[in-house]
Amino acid sequence: MITTGLLGGSFNPAHRGHRAITLAAIHALDLDEAWWLVSPGNPLKPAKGMAPLAARLASARQQARRAPIRATAIEARLGTRYTADTIRALQRRYPKRRFIWIMGADNLAQFHAWRDWRGIARAIPIAVVARPGYDGRALAAPAMAWLRRFRRSQSAAKRWTVWTVPALVLLRFRPDPTSATGIRAGDPDWYRRFARGQSS
Repeated sequence: MITTGLLGGSFNPAHRGHRAITLAAIHALDLDEAWWLVSPGNPLKPAKGMAPLAARLASARQQARRAPIRATAIEARLGTRYTADTIRALQRRYPKRRFIWIMGADNLAQFHAWRDWRGIARAIPIAVVARPGYDGRALAAPAMAWLRRFRRSQSAAKRWTVWTVPALVLLRFRPDPTSATGIRAGDPDWYRRFARGQSS
């Protein structure tokens, strides 16, 4: 079995913070690789200010270079819009891979708003990466009230492949202050730099 972490997001744009937490998660979870699922469109985020998918994918591929990270827009090819559907499709398509879902504490704070979030938790182990300013809200979130009983220790994270689901582990790494919001504020036209990559 190939162990693969899945990190979904808008990557608007991808940045060194995405790379840093992914590499740290790969080490903490003893993964063979990680996939960045560059979303065609997040149902919980406004479309305004969202760069074209091709530019976001190109930024992700640039950040993923020379690392065991694969940036992909596979959701666009699968025609899935919701994480629950994407996970089921990937598990069917890649039966020789073991997947674990990786998300930030900011996502755990709103996980209860995701479509079929309990179904996601029953389908795949979840690793939550701590993020400054979000941890308190994440631990107090409605979804965590249900998930708390399935929490595993970070010291056992490398053994996630033998966990029964639902299973959730909280991972703490040194935070990277880089944010996509900050990048966009400083350079609203960042996506133009990736115009040449929009056909890839």
